Amino acid sequence: MGLTDVATVRTTIETFARLDDRFGGGHARHAVIQYLSREVAPLLTGGWTEALGRVLFSTAAEATLLAAWMSYDACHHGLAQRYFLQALRLAQDWEDRRLAGSVLSAMSHQATFLGRHAEAATLARAARLGVAGVATPTLLAQFHAMEARALARTGDVKGCEQALSAATNALESRYNGDEPEWISYFDEAELAAEAAHCFRDVRSARRAVAHAENAMSGDHVRSDFFATMVLADAHLGAGDPEEACRVALDALDLGEQLRFNRCVGYLAEFRRHVEATGHTASVRELEEQAGEHRLWLATTDRIGR
Repeated sequence: MGLTDVATVRTTIETFARLDDRFGGGHARHAVIQYLSREVAPLLTGGWTEALGRVLFSTAAEATLLAAWMSYDACHHGLAQRYFLQALRLAQDWEDRRLAGSVLSAMSHQATFLGRHAEAATLARAARLGVAGVATPTLLAQFHAMEARALARTGDVKGCEQALSAATNALESRYNGDEPEWISYFDEAELAAEAAHCFRDVRSARRAVAHAENAMSGDHVRSDFFATMVLADAHLGAGDPEEACRVALDALDLGEQLRFNRCVGYLAEFRRHVEATGHTASVRELEEQAGEHRLWLATTDRIGR
């Protein structure tokens, strides 16, 4: 076993990651899990130098983290947590503190989604503390953003805004020379999306709209879907249900190729909010135009209509 084997694993996982980004975690999740079991796990049993082992275990940790994210997307939360913990152990075995911090940050993301907001904030802070001395600006920005997401859900407006400000300052000071490749996705558009989530959750609708409009990268279908749904919710919170319904239709078009349950959750939440405004003309038009969309039908089952 040598560097060629590790390079093969990395190339394969990068391919899976592109599929995940385009189609969602439900598309190739089983293939990733099988690949981890059949191809990656046997490489970890030995027969490598210390230098090779360090690269191998970091690569295996990245692959396991991808399996965790895909399971989380598919709402297999217990399985996702097991993969997150496996990825964390792999990263820690060879002291890859940056990757270990990224795993903790991902766990924070899931904890916020599951409503465990205090735990989510603690995990985000642990991620940040864990990279002390080896942190990069982009990593710090992402970790601060995860803390902001958790604090927004608790209603801590001041703490949320402070965390977002720290994330913005960190991202503005970034330099590309020492950033891990796997954090390169986190850019201004991603931070704008995180801020949009935060301001929606603290019911600052106009600010949520402004940030969500800056969150469309065009490069990441899943992220753009989430940002578009947040924009629709923000327009609703700002008292503009007609625009909210129009944007929701855009999100449905974006999400047509996605295969993961988290997007159904976003849409179901929006439907509950928009229907609470009354059966207006814009709501009726949305229901008529959205009736054949796969995601819309999935949320109909979820909200019991």
